[in-house]
Amino acid sequence: MRLVLGAIADDFTGATDLANNLVRAGMRCVQLLGVPNDSIDLGEVDAVVVALKSRSIPARQAVLDSLAALEWLQAQGVHQVFFKYCSTFDSTDAGNIGPVADALLEYLGSTQTVMVPAFPANGRTVYQGHLFVGDRLLNESGMEHHPLNPMSDSNLVRVLGRQSPHPVGLAPRSILARGAQATREHLESLADRGMRHVICDTLDEHDLDVLAEALVDYPLVTGGSGLGQALPAQYRRRDWLEEVAEPGRLSSPNGGALVLSGSCSRATLGQVSRFLERHPGIGLDPLALAEGEGHMEHALAFAREHLVAGGPVLVYASADPERVQAAQAALGIEQAGRLVEQAMGQLARALVDDEDVGRLVVAGGETSGAVVSALGIRQLRIGGQIDPGVPWTQAPLSGRDTPLSLALKSGNFGCEDFFSKAFTVLEELADGEGRV
Repeated sequence: MRLVLGAIADDFTGATDLANNLVRAGMRCVQLLGVPNDSIDLGEVDAVVVALKSRSIPARQAVLDSLAALEWLQAQGVHQVFFKYCSTFDSTDAGNIGPVADALLEYLGSTQTVMVPAFPANGRTVYQGHLFVGDRLLNESGMEHHPLNPMSDSNLVRVLGRQSPHPVGLAPRSILARGAQATREHLESLADRGMRHVICDTLDEHDLDVLAEALVDYPLVTGGSGLGQALPAQYRRRDWLEEVAEPGRLSSPNGGALVLSGSCSRATLGQVSRFLERHPGIGLDPLALAEGEGHMEHALAFAREHLVAGGPVLVYASADPERVQAAQAALGIEQAGRLVEQAMGQLARALVDDEDVGRLVVAGGETSGAVVSALGIRQLRIGGQIDPGVPWTQAPLSGRDTPLSLALKSGNFGCEDFFSKAFTVLEELADGEGRV
């Protein structure tokens, strides 16, 4: 059977989020870190998610990277392509969601796609084109303070309209409530009026099911990972997908436990605070990192000391908006972020190689990208879920007999006790037959 779904994700944690939902819905899934530049053995899989680091780069480069991923996926013969971005739709007025979606549509020769960022299980819903995080509009949820892509407008029709030269339409809840056929007819009427992009209202899981049924034949769909949990059922109805008993099967974990956190979201700040109540941790300061190697060496020594003692241990650059803004003002936004990402990558490489860290949790999309790049990871097998949107994964590493167990967490995801819970869940998932 050929690959059913090929996805292009604009950051690493978002890719894992989508892959998690695909596995939970019964698809065997592999996540690739970047576009393969040579032959790669995917094994027996139904879906491939190509993780890019394209959310916050210049729009032109994001388009080129995404088209390279699409060309590779098309060569694998996928039935459907999924452009995955964050459920908070964070981008800028210049892109990158609109420009990438336009480029993918043109490559595929298609005239319309949908925007379904909602993930109701994680409190992301869309009504009358407005994106909500829990009971708050997007621009009142804390995302207005995002250090790279602040979101000051919850009206996604308006947001996307500033990113694309093409008309943007809306599929309102009142249409979805009438079912998949009515939704298809509404989308066709919008296409006849030249509306290339359509924001879709989504309030609950039933809305996702309706959309999945209406969209299963679209060459390209776009959105958050919520839609990913609904599409596999439609693939089975088309006989594109066979039943698999253990789509998320992994090997038993071992090695030291480490958490690296670079996200400054409200959710992650609460998770850092909760973890520090019971476990050791040390903060990274961009200003101190800019002064020389001393700060980095101190953090590395601290982590090694507590890993030897059994861990888990946390190294974090997560900080409140005032401290982030102060560092950005002194160093510049790009330099402040680059210093933290480089430090997290160096820490991961040193501690995995020298201290036999085998269980690693990383918080934040940019931080996750830096860590997996530093470790030279190209491929992740997706396993069991920790919290909605965040699974355990495993990656083979050169020179290691056993794979690295790795959890890549989007900054906004996870319960307050996520870091401790992740390691507990990993232990609970392991069984006597060498699987998690």
